[in-house]
Amino acid sequence: MTRRGRPREFNREDALWRAMQAFWARGYEGASLADLQRAMGGISAPSFYAAFGSKEKLFREAVELYSRTLGAPMMRTLGQEPTARGAIEALLQAAVAAFTKPGLPRGCMLVLGAMNNTPANQNVQDYLRSLRVRRQKSIRRRLERGVAEGELPPGLDAPSLASFITTVIDGLAIQARDGAARKSLDFSIRCAILAWEAATRKKAHPHRRAS
Repeated sequence: MTRRGRPREFNREDALWRAMQAFWARGYEGASLADLQRAMGGISAPSFYAAFGSKEKLFREAVELYSRTLGAPMMRTLGQEPTARGAIEALLQAAVAAFTKPGLPRGCMLVLGAMNNTPANQNVQDYLRSLRVRRQKSIRRRLERGVAEGELPPGLDAPSLASFITTVIDGLAIQARDGAARKSLDFSIRCAILAWEAATRKKAHPHRRAS
């Protein structure tokens, strides 16, 4: 009588981490079910669906894992730094560090995970867009706090400045994915801070002439 081997052990947490990297590297549509099964240790399709429900549910769970682990240091800077300028500079530095970690896909999963999808997967693209919008709103709130605390000028256009900072983050993600050197990314941060200083400079009130 042939003795059956022991079933392959399935570590759900480890499989999710591997799936996150596959989605991050290839995008939602670029990562096929076969790609995901291989990345997750060669699990069978029945095991895949039993553990995660569907490819889209797995993707959303993978994005949540990315956000609370690799993406978390970026957003923490907004609350940790005492000044708005310090918070934004630390945010950009944390972004570059996250986008260039050795052994992991380069760039940002929230930016690159589902940029161009077929209509059938529009909800996946909308999901990532909502997370990017939420990140931009967090940046805007930090700027508005800087205005309320008197650090930033009262007439500051916080929504537009938050949009600019978000544009820089997204650009850093794309440049990192394209293989830009860390030195080049750091230079972009310095340029962004120069733009920040110009945009947030308080205008001096002209002296009134004596009558």
